[in-house]
Amino acid sequence: MTTAVVICPGRGTYTKTELGYLARHHHAKAALLQPFDARRAALGQETLASLDGAGAYSVARHTRGDNASALIYACTYADFQDISGVDVVAVTGNSMGWYSALACAGALSAEAGFEVVNTMGTLMQTHLIGGQTLYPFTDEDWRPISGRKAELLALVETIAARSGHDLALSIDLGGMLVLAGNEAGLAAFEASVPPVQGRFPMRLANHAAFHTALQAPVAVAGRAALPDALFTQPRLPLIDGRGAIWWPGATDPGALRTYTLGHQVVEPYDFTRAITVAAREFAPDIFIVTGPGTTLGGAVAQSLILADWAGIDTKTAFQARQLARPVIASMGMTEQRRLVTQKGE
Repeated sequence: MTTAVVICPGRGTYTKTELGYLARHHHAKAALLQPFDARRAALGQETLASLDGAGAYSVARHTRGDNASALIYACTYADFQDISGVDVVAVTGNSMGWYSALACAGALSAEAGFEVVNTMGTLMQTHLIGGQTLYPFTDEDWRPISGRKAELLALVETIAARSGHDLALSIDLGGMLVLAGNEAGLAAFEASVPPVQGRFPMRLANHAAFHTALQAPVAVAGRAALPDALFTQPRLPLIDGRGAIWWPGATDPGALRTYTLGHQVVEPYDFTRAITVAAREFAPDIFIVTGPGTTLGGAVAQSLILADWAGIDTKTAFQARQLARPVIASMGMTEQRRLVTQKGE
């Protein structure tokens, strides 16, 4: 049987083109989705049905942390349930996708996973500390530019040393650096680097300074709100944002909670390392990126290039391999969804 590593996406993946994703793909999953909406209604929050069924997409409404996180989790977990015909050997995720990965791997129940995601997303929105910007260190063929990553990280350190400037690495995302900080730090970085590829540096709407020390108040509030009892042994191996593996039957649920509501919130998230470990330790036949969205596939491919995996060394080589024998199946794409489910709708 085909083996697969499942990758859960994070914030920023439920975009205008994803509006209606739950209705299109998961209209029959009322038993899963209704408890999520009941929980949100009890908290006075807009339901997923209302958000997903909106007549038009709104950046202000749909990218809010308290709305986006819950929407993305519901899409991801429901997609995971649709995977069939493959042997899932491990699960990982990007940033907020770590919470979804915990549920997909069985370390959180579906409703416990929603509780973690909804709580943390709401806390992020309530505090809304800082922001994020994206900048690449590869060329347009996804080849690393010699010395560029080190130069950029050195620039980040220089800016962070200035009075009143907060700036740090948030996510190591394939060929991209996701940087986070306060307005002064972000603006200083954006003014110090040349525009590239027609869109970078790219400030991310409604994103906070995730995975940095600025999120310490959110981590404290999260630990106060989310009890130990939510966490249990995973049923599948989990690869975290350091590249560490949490094995079924050998995981301390308390330690998993401590990482999830501690290090994972306030320290950089190394997605590239997580994918490298997934490739080298589990050697899957395919990487499945659950929905919503289709943007994370590029970061997965870039991570595989950086890992020198399976002879894929450029975007061109990756695209040729995808055509011949897909390495990545993004469930947000109908044709690729069919590769890993019994249905493509």
